[in-house]
Amino acid sequence: MKLEDIYQFFENPPPTYLCQELAVCYILCILIQGESYGTELIQRLETEHPTYRLSDTVLYSAIKFLEDERAINGYWKRLEGRGRPRRMYQVARGWRVQSLRLAHLWQDYINQRKN
Repeated sequence: MKLEDIYQFFENPPPTYLCQELAVCYILCILIQGESYGTELIQRLETEHPTYRLSDTVLYSAIKFLEDERAINGYWKRLEGRGRPRRMYQVARGWRVQSLRLAHLWQDYINQRKN
């Protein structure tokens, strides 16, 4: 390590990986807007919030949690221009209000980090 490395770290910090709690709130924030699938959730995070990352392990652990809670529904769908069908997810009926609350936690977290 060199002194320059320290300055470089603070000028251009590495991305922050979401924990499962943040991932749950992020996923619901996206699914409130419409259906999505795993890879798209990861890509959207990197595009819309470039300082954050979501590992496959945390993503699918959060999805499993949400499915177990019956907060989201998963189903297979063939997308145009894609080879194999994708496992799509959407917010379950009766979970809209709770999803909005959790999505708001994600938005608050992101907004606090910007300041």
